[in-house]
Amino acid sequence: METAKLDDFDRAILRELQRDGRAPVAEIAERVGLSPSPVARRLRMLEASGVIAGYTAQVDEGALGRGFSVFVSVKLDRQVDEALAKFEAAVAAFPEVVDCWLMTGARDYLLRIATAGLPEFEAFLVGRLTRAPGVASIESSIPLRRVKGGAAGLSCR
Repeated sequence: METAKLDDFDRAILRELQRDGRAPVAEIAERVGLSPSPVARRLRMLEASGVIAGYTAQVDEGALGRGFSVFVSVKLDRQVDEALAKFEAAVAAFPEVVDCWLMTGARDYLLRIATAGLPEFEAFLVGRLTRAPGVASIESSIPLRRVKGGAAGLSCR
């Protein structure tokens, strides 16, 4: 896939959309220093090129009673296609699993789990995740605070 060539205006538009995805084109235009027509044209190009993959609402997990996050590394007993597929199917059915990444290195998967608190995480871990097909070992880490978040490449030239 070819990398999109973004200029400073494109990056500024993307930052504004990340800050407020519902901002009108006129408001974005004012903030980035362009008129609405070029901003609308750039938005269409960013969408068509796949840089903007879609629009979603950011949901506050705490407001849904799931404000406690835990990162969990999982090692499977076998790393063959069938074992990976079975584990991934099980994880896809767990609403507590917010993110799941297939990894390189000592562990096979990295998951972010969101629950109401430590007792709910323990119940999920013991009652469901440890029983997922192929799980050999699990290592958990509790984040203290998020230091940085966002998309890659928006502050770089």
